[in-house]
Amino acid sequence: MDIKQKASLFAILSAAILALGKFSAGLISGSMAVMSSGLDSLLDVFMSGMNFFAIKKAAKPADHEHQYGHGKAEDLAAVIQSLFIVFSGVAIIYTTVEKFLYKEAITYSRLDIGVMVFSLVFTIAVSTVLKVVGKKTGSHALIADALHYTSDFYSNSAAIVAIILTHYTGRTYFDLLFAVIIGLIIIFSAIKIFRDGLTGLMDTSIPENVEMEIRNIIDTMPFPYAGHHKLRSRQTGNKKYLDFHLLICRKARIEEAHNLAEVVEIKMNERMQNIDVTIHIEPCPNECELTDETCIVLKKKIQKK
Repeated sequence: MDIKQKASLFAILSAAILALGKFSAGLISGSMAVMSSGLDSLLDVFMSGMNFFAIKKAAKPADHEHQYGHGKAEDLAAVIQSLFIVFSGVAIIYTTVEKFLYKEAITYSRLDIGVMVFSLVFTIAVSTVLKVVGKKTGSHALIADALHYTSDFYSNSAAIVAIILTHYTGRTYFDLLFAVIIGLIIIFSAIKIFRDGLTGLMDTSIPENVEMEIRNIIDTMPFPYAGHHKLRSRQTGNKKYLDFHLLICRKARIEEAHNLAEVVEIKMNERMQNIDVTIHIEPCPNECELTDETCIVLKKKIQKK
């Protein structure tokens, strides 16, 4: 089990504990702010569980039917996750408004505030772990999960404020107000998750700053490098795919061209993780001003380095 799967499993267990605590407290008090937060945590169990299996699937090596690997499983999980998050946000708002209209009683206990404070601390820990591992491994599924738990931080904070205000003022509309706010936070967080997941499914190119870094690596290559063009890129899960044409001085030998391409690939793998590079070698189309003697001198300088 790799670090991504361990982080996802940690999120599942954490969400299950939080959901159980929140539902228990919410059923006792009748608070929709607490119950809606519990529903969100229950959804977290499902989402993190789906992420776990998606990450496990994405980790499988390429096979005959999936020659580029299974990385899109993570992006697909992120898209599906976002749709379920939207549904849960709408359900929270609808249920809250309905309960408020029927004037159902809310009786808070110390258990409510204790559970929500514990949940707040726990959520920060889970979100931090997922965010760190997600950025380290480039996992869209974990980053999406981290974003969802970050929204939980705000929803838990809102629930705590609702409990305090409703308890001390006796006004139940505070519970309604903050439950609706929680629902809206959940919905808006889903939009970002959906967009990121769709990026991988649509073979969107890598970020511009990463592409510039790649071009800088290529352009610093020594003789017989003569330029590059037709650079293309795409992302699948945490994997980046890159292909381009490497122009080689027409006076160079095939072995020298091949060795240069290998150096380029090694340099890229040293600078960034999970990158698959395909290089097409072609002779420089321009007339070269270098003489055979100059080429020999350049080769000797490189060999000395």
